[in-house]
Amino acid sequence: MNLMPRSFYLDDMFDDMPVKNSAMKCDIYEKSGNYHIEMDMPGFSKEDIKLETTDGYVTIKASKKEVLEEGGENKNYLRRERSFGEYERSFYLGDFDTDRIEASFKDGVLKVIVPKKEANDNKKTIEIK
Repeated sequence: MNLMPRSFYLDDMFDDMPVKNSAMKCDIYEKSGNYHIEMDMPGFSKEDIKLETTDGYVTIKASKKEVLEEGGENKNYLRRERSFGEYERSFYLGDFDTDRIEASFKDGVLKVIVPKKEANDNKKTIEIK
């Protein structure tokens, strides 16, 4: 008979380990000739977010600065889980129309629609002599 709870030894094992990009979880899917990126960004404002494209990559950057209270009082934290700093995620999507990308931010969710470029059939058969 085991009297110890099953998760007793591992309860807090990973509590202090940082999870890279944990503040920027997302889904990417393709629909109606467009790529759709939906990214959870709780605690950010629209002004904190920057969207860039380079060589087939879509990069989403966000920065959150710690707000210090007036009077400069130091807080003695018992537990601190909210993160501050700079975050970045990049996704390779290949050829897309950079001029028609749309982005919106509402209720902590960034939605980006990236139109795919029209596929040109540039296939050419070369005659062998």
